[in-house]
Amino acid sequence: MIIKSKGKVVSKNEIYELNKKLSEKSTEEVLDYFFKNFQNLAFSTSLAAEDQVVSDLIFKNSDKTRVFTLDTGRLHPETYDVMDATNLKYQTKIEVFLPNSKEVEKLYQSQGVNGHFESIEKRKTCCYIRKIEPLKRALKNVDVWITGLRSAQNITRSNTPLIEWDNVFNLIKLNPIISWSHEDVWNYIKQNNVPYNKLHDQGYPSIGCAPCTRAIKDGEDFRAGRWWWENPENKECGLHKK
Repeated sequence: MIIKSKGKVVSKNEIYELNKKLSEKSTEEVLDYFFKNFQNLAFSTSLAAEDQVVSDLIFKNSDKTRVFTLDTGRLHPETYDVMDATNLKYQTKIEVFLPNSKEVEKLYQSQGVNGHFESIEKRKTCCYIRKIEPLKRALKNVDVWITGLRSAQNITRSNTPLIEWDNVFNLIKLNPIISWSHEDVWNYIKQNNVPYNKLHDQGYPSIGCAPCTRAIKDGEDFRAGRWWWENPENKECGLHKK
């Protein structure tokens, strides 16, 4: 048994069955099913292109789903610009979760400003303090965590299902655009006039913290600009740990 949502208990087997039931449905139909049958839904947005698509679908179809973002303290100025544009377009205020200031101070004392370049361990420590711990607070009392993951983004996401059980945060994880292509995302953005991060126009397909993100070169992998000094199999911060 897993969670109790709207008076019913949902099992891991039911998640498996839900995947079969909804796998051929449109993204809008999948989201509508969850809006109607579950409560305590929350969407975590990085404000990158994929997440802007999901935000648009949520703001247009659900007034009960929380939308939040993690402000690590080291984001690009363009990321704050698209947050502001999104708030204005949808007449909302995206929830913002910040890292614990005392832990950030300790981080600087232990590994300096850019210690994350020195080892995977130090980089993951930085990610934990700036992302994972705030995410734990954001997902408290949440039954369904909605993401903007796509299976084509990286080798670590290639086998991600539409619906899964997240063992780290102990909740259902819904990945409504998991099967979308890069072209699907941008066609939707253009057709629906969705605000997007202008760094995408400068060769940044994937955008995270400023020190850990660069533009990619022609022919490079989608996430080559994220933690580019590490091997592809390590390129996750822990938010979507398997």
